[in-house]
Amino acid sequence: MTSISTAATADIRAMPQAKSRNLALDRARTFLTLVVLLHHAVIPYTYFGHTDPKSWIGFDMIVLATDSFFMAMFFFLSGLFVWPGLGHKAPAVFLRDRLLRLGLPFAVAALTVIPIAYYALSLRQHPEIGFSEFWWKMVTAGPWPSGPIWFVWVLLAFDLTASLLYRGSAHLVDPINRLSQRSFDRPAVFFLFLLAVSVVVSVPALLYIGPNHWFEFGPFSLQASRILLYASYFFIGAGIGAANFDRSVLGADGRLAKSGWGWILATLVPYCLLWVMIYIKREILGNPSPQPQWYLAIYGFFFVAFSAAILFAILAYFLRFKRSGWSVLDPMQGDAYGMFLVHYPIALWLQYWLFDYELPAIVKATMGFVLTVAFSWALTRALRQIPGATKVL
Repeated sequence: MTSISTAATADIRAMPQAKSRNLALDRARTFLTLVVLLHHAVIPYTYFGHTDPKSWIGFDMIVLATDSFFMAMFFFLSGLFVWPGLGHKAPAVFLRDRLLRLGLPFAVAALTVIPIAYYALSLRQHPEIGFSEFWWKMVTAGPWPSGPIWFVWVLLAFDLTASLLYRGSAHLVDPINRLSQRSFDRPAVFFLFLLAVSVVVSVPALLYIGPNHWFEFGPFSLQASRILLYASYFFIGAGIGAANFDRSVLGADGRLAKSGWGWILATLVPYCLLWVMIYIKREILGNPSPQPQWYLAIYGFFFVAFSAAILFAILAYFLRFKRSGWSVLDPMQGDAYGMFLVHYPIALWLQYWLFDYELPAIVKATMGFVLTVAFSWALTRALRQIPGATKVL
């Protein structure tokens, strides 16, 4: 359940207030929050994180897809709003808001939510250890994994870095903004730009660092080979959102919002090729460790190609079909960030209780997902009734 990196929700509601909400982006963020919960609901029943006797290949297909894109997309969506926020707020106010919105939740969750979540895993191997003993060992001797909330501290670091860069030059991302506007009628141009940057920053890092190395310091953890990829998505998003958003590649009247099935095809091709590479690794190469450099280079290219393509496919869908009217995602929008913060122990404890039942993997995962959504939503709603909590959650 912990072998795949997890995305959090791109600071779902922490954005500058505008005259009107962008419903397409709001709904895209809420959708991705549900994808995070789905990701955690199915991981135990996969080849990747097979911690339950039951499994299903369909869940491997889901996990490969989600792990390959939603982290980068959350950073991208978060970056869209950082430059306007920096322009509208004094540095001290921006810092205060980021610490309140990101720093405080990370600190609280690292000390409460994460130990509660991982205690469910500990009980399987060491049922004799009580929670207080487990908690003390985690926060003193370690290891102290951060689970999905690692995204929160990394996003905080990106926001603070953006603040420093903005004070140095508010026009730093202008070239990206101009390219975004030129791509209003030609989104494929911006897609190729995103893909090229992704390849340059990601594939060499993957070859040099390897796919499995994590930076870890207390509860601060990060998959080292992906940090530049996430940073590039964040700052490319910042460039798009810096000015003239309605005339950008994500403009409501732009070509991307009128796209058809082309982006679906662009997504399916690298996704299928990822499976070809996985087959080669397992059946032909015999799961070597370390993996050959040529293999990592090819896999890394397909990985970033899929990530960029599905980003455009999802945004095209929400820009075209989900930018007005009512959506089933709307009631959850205000609670999505809180749901991300509290869902992990709910998911892991549900999996702990389902472990001994002789149920098909599909049944277990479905129960886990539905109940995780319901319980995390209800808990977030309750927490948001606390005075001042809505400023954090």
